[in-house]
Amino acid sequence: MSWFYLFIAAIFETGWPVGLKLAQDSDYKFWWIIFAILTMALSGYFLYLAQKQIPIGTAYAVWTGIGTIGTFLIGITMFNDAINVSRFVGVFLILAGVIIFKLSY
Repeated sequence: MSWFYLFIAAIFETGWPVGLKLAQDSDYKFWWIIFAILTMALSGYFLYLAQKQIPIGTAYAVWTGIGTIGTFLIGITMFNDAINVSRFVGVFLILAGVIIFKLSY
């Protein structure tokens, strides 16, 4: 169950940068900031649950790795962030690191 909690924490980890980005040019700035704060809190709570069984270094690396990859993909699909080979190589290396952490647990 701890790995499930960690995955949920990482999904919520993508919420706060998205909320802050959407708050920048929105008439609903206040609500997007509330969304960001809520997703930060939920991400932290599920990370807390995951760390009951998963070592802190592994949990943190996987949490930030999945959050980074998710935010990267959201940036490309929702905000027209740059798409180039070097960015995808970087994300691939992060993904490889997350997989290695998971397999070495």
